[in-house]
Amino acid sequence: MIPPLVLVFSATFGGPPRVNDPDPWFGRDKAAHFAVSALIQSGTHAALRSRGVDYGRASWSAAGVTAAVGVGKEWWDLTHHRDFSVRDLTWDGIGGATAAVIVRQVDR
Repeated sequence: MIPPLVLVFSATFGGPPRVNDPDPWFGRDKAAHFAVSALIQSGTHAALRSRGVDYGRASWSAAGVTAAVGVGKEWWDLTHHRDFSVRDLTWDGIGGATAAVIVRQVDR
């Protein structure tokens, strides 16, 4: 019998990592995308709130800046290295969303 966790992992990530996968789901690069996006989201939100912008507008504006930086980086990668990565964008989104949740808990 196949353990349920293996089925969930396979359905979510397409199975175990390939030996020569040039763009794995997990690794130093993905951690960097997560961390930088979290920093951009929280830093932009904090900067806007310090200027008197209301919470909702600061949150959505920070999300827009975070998304623009992430997409811009991948666009640059595509035009200079030919390696646009949806996986990088996914980790950018996860990092930004995580920061938004944390900021929400702090900014009450």
